[in-house]
Amino acid sequence: MLSQIEAFSRIRLLRSPNIGPVSYRQLLASFGSAQAALEALPDLGKRGGRTYRAAPAEAIEREVEAVRRARARYLFHDQPDYPSLLGQIDSAPPILTWRGDLSLAERPCVAMVGARNASAAAVKLGREFAGALASEGFTIVSGLAHGIDGAAYLSALPATVGVIASGIDIAYPPQHADLQERIAREGLLVAEQPPGTEPKGSHFPSRNRIIAGMAAGTLVVEAAPKSGSLITARLAGEAGREVMAIPGSPLDARSQGCNQLIREGAVLVQSPEEVIELLSGFDGAPRSSFRVKSPSFHFEPEEWAEAEPADIGSLLTTAPVAVDELIRQSGESAASVQMALLELDIGGRLGRHAGGRVSLVE
Repeated sequence: MLSQIEAFSRIRLLRSPNIGPVSYRQLLASFGSAQAALEALPDLGKRGGRTYRAAPAEAIEREVEAVRRARARYLFHDQPDYPSLLGQIDSAPPILTWRGDLSLAERPCVAMVGARNASAAAVKLGREFAGALASEGFTIVSGLAHGIDGAAYLSALPATVGVIASGIDIAYPPQHADLQERIAREGLLVAEQPPGTEPKGSHFPSRNRIIAGMAAGTLVVEAAPKSGSLITARLAGEAGREVMAIPGSPLDARSQGCNQLIREGAVLVQSPEEVIELLSGFDGAPRSSFRVKSPSFHFEPEEWAEAEPADIGSLLTTAPVAVDELIRQSGESAASVQMALLELDIGGRLGRHAGGRVSLVE
């Protein structure tokens, strides 16, 4: 059980400048508690090259009150009810806010994504797949966008999880306000952003990683070559999850993304039964070969306590490089390299990229 002081400190830590999921977990591992990490931030920021101030306590008090007004609750990454599959990805959000039935996230989950301007045939397929999967005990996870997302929810309620790119109290898109409220009452509504946050472009890829991370597999119903649905599929592949796609006509641009996924290793599916067969008893060994899982680095708390920051300044440029490459070239321990990266991160000098790569920022 978290004390109220530690829970408040965790929220404050995550809302502080330059603290993301990776640095948040590293700070907890290094200092043992959010309270201790907050006390260490000014010194870490100074070593990273800047004067550092954590998020004001008054702002966190206002946030906590806003969560209460929204009839929502906080969920921390190490609490028993945190979705187990989501917790396995390196970039899992340390803190979520939620409304509804949290147990839905522990049932077998399928992410369903697709085009916002979906064709009538694809919308019909989305409804049929979602309804059939829900009737077999699966929970449908999606992002509340127009098109495939909305169609899937209407057929699968209450077995639905809606992941939004805004605060828990903001309806987006506005046209789905009633649907979002219904999911919060009958299914499960989840948000990573603080209450009151309007969605921005950068929030949607972050939302997509939650959608992919909560599910054993991601099904793309219809997608153009550069759609956000393909980002979700890539993230699912990096997380070691099943990636599935419904094929379509090569003459329709909205099908080209799915066809491309299949060509690159996603599993072609044409019926809900095929999805059920793939995901029943999913043991972490997907048939799909779409993308390669990103490298990850995990350390015991005592390793962090003993780690001195590695001297990696000469190895970093504005070009992204894999963390394991920095470890090899520096000859330092993984914990020491990560401690050096943490200082740069808090100092606002580090950029983090897909595939576990990092770079200096301009």
